[in-house]
Amino acid sequence: MPRSITVAGAVLGSVLAFAVSASAKDYAGTALNIIPSGQYGGVPVPAGADEQARMYDGLTPLFDQVAPDDLTKYFKSEHFGANDSCPCRNEPVPRRGVKIVRDRFDVPHITGRNRLDLDWAAGWVLIEDRGLLVAQGRYPARFAALDAPGIDAFSLVTGLKSVTVTKQADRIITRQQTRALLRHGREGRALLRDIDMYIKGANARLRFEKSSQAPITRADIYSVNALAGQIFGQGGGDETRRSMLLSGLQGRLGAEQGKTVWSDLTDHMDEDTPTTISQRFPYEEVPANATGNAIVDNGSMTPAGTRAVANAARTHRNMSNFLMVSGRRSTNGHPLFVAGPQIGYFYPGLTLEMDLKAPGIEARGAAMPAGAGNLLIGRGPDFAWTLTSAGSDTNDQFVETLCGGSDTKYLYKGRCRRMGFVDAGTIAGQGRVQYHTTVHGPVLGYATVGGRKVAISFKRSSHGKDVLWQLMFKRMTDGKVSGLKSFYAAAATSPFTFNVGYADDRNIATYSAGALPLRDKRVDPRLPTIGTGQYEWKGWLKPLAHPHEANPASGVLNNWNNKPAPGFGSSDSEWTYGSIQRVQMLNANIAKRQSHDLASVTGAMNAAATQDIRVAGSVMDGIAGVLQTGPAPSARSQQMLDLLLAWRAQGASRVDREADGSIDAGASATIMDTVYPKVADAVLAPVLGPQLGQLSELEGVTNSTRSGFTGGRINYVDKDLRSLLGVPFKSPFATKFCGAGDLAACRASLWQAFEDAGNELAAQQGTDDPSKWTSNADAERIKFAPGLLTTTIRYTNRPSGIQQVLSFTGHRAKRR
Repeated sequence: MPRSITVAGAVLGSVLAFAVSASAKDYAGTALNIIPSGQYGGVPVPAGADEQARMYDGLTPLFDQVAPDDLTKYFKSEHFGANDSCPCRNEPVPRRGVKIVRDRFDVPHITGRNRLDLDWAAGWVLIEDRGLLVAQGRYPARFAALDAPGIDAFSLVTGLKSVTVTKQADRIITRQQTRALLRHGREGRALLRDIDMYIKGANARLRFEKSSQAPITRADIYSVNALAGQIFGQGGGDETRRSMLLSGLQGRLGAEQGKTVWSDLTDHMDEDTPTTISQRFPYEEVPANATGNAIVDNGSMTPAGTRAVANAARTHRNMSNFLMVSGRRSTNGHPLFVAGPQIGYFYPGLTLEMDLKAPGIEARGAAMPAGAGNLLIGRGPDFAWTLTSAGSDTNDQFVETLCGGSDTKYLYKGRCRRMGFVDAGTIAGQGRVQYHTTVHGPVLGYATVGGRKVAISFKRSSHGKDVLWQLMFKRMTDGKVSGLKSFYAAAATSPFTFNVGYADDRNIATYSAGALPLRDKRVDPRLPTIGTGQYEWKGWLKPLAHPHEANPASGVLNNWNNKPAPGFGSSDSEWTYGSIQRVQMLNANIAKRQSHDLASVTGAMNAAATQDIRVAGSVMDGIAGVLQTGPAPSARSQQMLDLLLAWRAQGASRVDREADGSIDAGASATIMDTVYPKVADAVLAPVLGPQLGQLSELEGVTNSTRSGFTGGRINYVDKDLRSLLGVPFKSPFATKFCGAGDLAACRASLWQAFEDAGNELAAQQGTDDPSKWTSNADAERIKFAPGLLTTTIRYTNRPSGIQQVLSFTGHRAKRR
């Protein structure tokens, strides 16, 4: 870089930094954050790249005993400017009017003359800090934008797969997404300008590094946004597999009883499930007489089709949480905000931090690759925002009637149409990615309905407009949000389905976003839709009909990917919204105190992050309650139960405080890990019989650290066992599962599960005495994929993309 450019840029940048910072005011009393993957992204891994990971790990053993001084020890500053985190260094850049200062954590503090300067600088920093990630992810992301059947684009990224894409793929993506922006008027055109300037900054850095990468294009930006949506921002689209389970149940139990059992399993409108919002928001009621659906014959899906339909559900990842406490329950009289997305642990990280300053703009937080100068999660001068995946029903599978014996002609609105064809590219070692399309979307595969061959297609509400997700973040970053009204309006722009959390110095609020289809009233949203054109979507749920709430009477808004509101139907792929959900651990920990400070809210989150819900939650009431109605078959099984109950009394934490490789709870964790899948099988097998394996494929075998304590059929075990004990529910099961409703038979099957687990553990641990068993903490230590950063940390289930700890004590003059 020429010295004249370096000096001129540094001088002008200094002047700009003074002018901007002099006029800015930070209304945060406390502003802290942590990103365990850190800011660094280079190879070889630089010294200090794991500093934030080690800080993050330091909080874990504190459980709920977090003191105010611990916050500044295990979180770093999120105030504006670099002064809180120096020593710092100026980074020269070849653009007049841009200044970048790196702090001790390598976080870039960026100052510009205007928004376009920030866009350019954000692109420059993206390649500098996440060039490896961009190089690996930009081409696999095309498959997410296209909804290529059977392709988990994120697994291609993490698996370091080499991908080649076609010009056809890029033309489709660029045409669709650019059109979506232009149709969005002035705001869409402004976002397109941001994107183009962001691309210029990224390509400037590529040239500076003399990189062999092809220049970044709009298709890259659009596709990476689609990839984020595929991982975190969609729900539903698994109707075919679920309907095959219904088909199997009806074939064995009869049409009426099979449908009854299946309806219990769907947990579509369970009034006993915990919700974040107290107000009722009706959506997706099941029609009494559904004529717009097809039930796919059990086992009729082709192998390739089965993989494709399964992939639609498996790409969803739901691990994020937020805890927001209102001012009337806080010690400082202002809202408390502890929140962040859980996106896994990677090096280079999937997010990177930026501090952005320009006239009228003051924002800091986590950006995403392809964020176009916007912050994904962060804070402005007097407000903060965050996201959790909502999993609401944005996707559907359609059953296409084939014409004239052809696999590529289908019936739509009275005439036969020829399917489209897309050649998307090649995956090294896997081959060509080619597929057909209908008016609804890509064809996933073929199956039969009533013995007749059909095609299964996939429709996603955000398809072709993924980039519009950035509108919400642009408004947040640009400071256009200043109160509840503008917050709701910003959140409503997202086509992806997320629960958006918001706090300022007076308010806490949440809004459940996403382009949510209004389905034909003759369509059961839990089943595939007949694709002949009679049962198409009828529009979108209006913004104010989305679940939203501010400042509830309880003074608390907690979410851990649970159902947002009563009356809001679960998506077809979300069968876990039942009587037990991990958000109850957050609720219980917050409920221990009427008045909170940021340390106690952080402690409530940190405790839940290592608690085992199978023991800490109500399912243990059911398991122990049934077992205690009769004697144990052996002293060993009784001792196993006693150890679990003692662990529960101590908080049911899986923490390894001393990092000695053993969970502090001794035998209890491994007992529950071994016995729980057997208990779940014992509860469900009497009714499900040969369909038990199908349900387990859909919902997982166990609820554990590997699943983030979601799924694993725990909601069925919880409600069925407690119902058997006489606990009343608002939405009781019509089916009696365990022991087919006979308490003695159920108890015997559960004790047998303990006996079998005891035999297994005795063989593994070399002793029949449970008190001498141990639980391996090293086996569940967190590793940073794909292995470039070798540091490991204790197991914890808390936000990893960024976690913010904030409280605001003032506000700009104007609110809206």
